[in-house]
Amino acid sequence: MDVSFLGGPRPQRGVGVVAPFDFALDRELWRWVPDEVSLHLTRTPFVPVEVSLDLARLVSEHRTLGAAVRALSAVAPEVVAYACTSGSFVDGIAGERAMCAAMTAAGALPSVTTSGALLEALAELRVRRVALVTPYTVSVTRALEQYVAEAGVRVTGRAHMGLTRHIWRVPYREVVAMARRAVRPGRADALFISCTNLATYDVIPQLEAELRIPVISANQVTMWAALRRLGTRAVGPYQALLDEAARDWPPLPEETHDPHDTQDPHETQKTQKTQRTKEHGEGLT
Repeated sequence: MDVSFLGGPRPQRGVGVVAPFDFALDRELWRWVPDEVSLHLTRTPFVPVEVSLDLARLVSEHRTLGAAVRALSAVAPEVVAYACTSGSFVDGIAGERAMCAAMTAAGALPSVTTSGALLEALAELRVRRVALVTPYTVSVTRALEQYVAEAGVRVTGRAHMGLTRHIWRVPYREVVAMARRAVRPGRADALFISCTNLATYDVIPQLEAELRIPVISANQVTMWAALRRLGTRAVGPYQALLDEAARDWPPLPEETHDPHDTQDPHETQKTQKTQRTKEHGEGLT
């Protein structure tokens, strides 16, 4: 059979991903990736510890990360990403930078972490106040708050789930409910949904439309930052981080000004207040 007409395969660019042993959302990462890029995943060794600060430190030891990066180097990725939020914020900004340095030293290629990508995304969106949603316990959530505060960003609201295992099973409806709890109107410039094991892809556009602020998530910022280093863009329709046009929300119905309404809004409020007072007084007679 003549196959000369086929050509290909298309040239492939690679992103190496080091994930914790319990990471279960490979398919979500792929949703942000353009066709010409392939993900090459590896996992850290299993440790019999539930999600906690102790686990965060165990899965982010430099020796462990170095071994994972060297394994990935066999398929020649152009960048490597450490896909774990708590593992990369647990020792603060200095700890995150040291992790990147260790990974780069092991593979001689650019490296990013989820928490480092978070700070990049906050800077990209010019966020000074952020609300947080996490699946973590109180202690792990507080460590995230400290990390964000160290970067000069104020936390204005938070909601956490208190989970120590099986985080990938959390349904979208619970993520949405937690987001509504965390965000106080007018208090946050953005919402961050933490943990690479917490699914978020499909709820980001809906939450942004409802909350009217950028909504960023752990897996989203990880892929966004890694792909930036390739000079390409993550795929995510109607996600503010990935599309500047998505950062302009149409006015809510009550915010729409009627061009035929020439009455002073202050006079309208005064009239309404007078009417309510009159009705209240008539009710007492």
